[in-house]
Amino acid sequence: MSMPSPAASLKQLVATGRDRLPLPGGGQTLDRWRQLAAVAAQDLSLVKLFEGHTDALAILAELQGPPVPDGSRWGTWCAEPPNARLEFRPQGDTLRIDGTKAWCSGAAAVTHALVSGWDAQGLPCLAAVALDQPGVTVTDGGWCAVGMAGSASVDVRFEGATGSAVGAPGDYTARAGFWQGGIGVAACWFGGAQALADMTRQRLKTSQDPHAQAHLGAIDVALSGAAALLREAAAAIDAAPRAPAQVLAMRTRLGVESACEAVLRHATRALGAAPLCRDEAFARMAADLPVYLRQSHAERDLAGLGREIAQAAATPAWPL
Repeated sequence: MSMPSPAASLKQLVATGRDRLPLPGGGQTLDRWRQLAAVAAQDLSLVKLFEGHTDALAILAELQGPPVPDGSRWGTWCAEPPNARLEFRPQGDTLRIDGTKAWCSGAAAVTHALVSGWDAQGLPCLAAVALDQPGVTVTDGGWCAVGMAGSASVDVRFEGATGSAVGAPGDYTARAGFWQGGIGVAACWFGGAQALADMTRQRLKTSQDPHAQAHLGAIDVALSGAAALLREAAAAIDAAPRAPAQVLAMRTRLGVESACEAVLRHATRALGAAPLCRDEAFARMAADLPVYLRQSHAERDLAGLGREIAQAAATPAWPL
């Protein structure tokens, strides 16, 4: 029996209320991330849609955006490649939106989206848009990868579409939840690596090969460190939900990314080609996770973290 599509699974999660996760910084941040990781362990393309939807709900709550219609499914489309930018222009009480938006995950599966764009003064803005209106065209272009194919992250064209402003210019990235939400993405990466690790462990239960056992030990070390980072970050956010979280988010994301890359490396070396070729769940996760991890900015983020650490106050940067 084939698995439901990510679009169908997202619709079911919303219909059953499983999308109403605790909001970041509300005292249950770790529970929020655990639920994201659990969905990720099932299907990374699904969690790409689910994380975008639940992130949109959190943003709308934080910035006091328009009401969320019952049963609506949301995308959060805020990538800003230089060749795909939206223009926002006032149109009465609404905004006119023109341009092409890239990397629109689940565009054919969602009913609404939060989209970033730019006003006439060149300031970054955010708008809520219903997608079932004239002037919105979901294309089939912009995605060629085998990994994360189910996320269908295509280009969407806006031609005189209407949207509602969410917050003031600059609010989207200035709010506390921006970096908190970024760690939620890392929780999704973690869930994918966790699934790969468990599949590896199941296959090695009776193995007496010391090399395979060493790979499993390395997987345990990597995932345990990543889990500790996520738990520490959740506790810090819940203790001070309005505190700046950029360094915390960058450190946690990069640590989880490194752990996921270690899991991929050790799992495939421990098991060889067989599960990559003959185990659909393992092969799909191993193909999806490297693509999803590239939502990280790699060395650019490492450099940014290094700058922040170098310029930090004289208090110890690494207390025990």
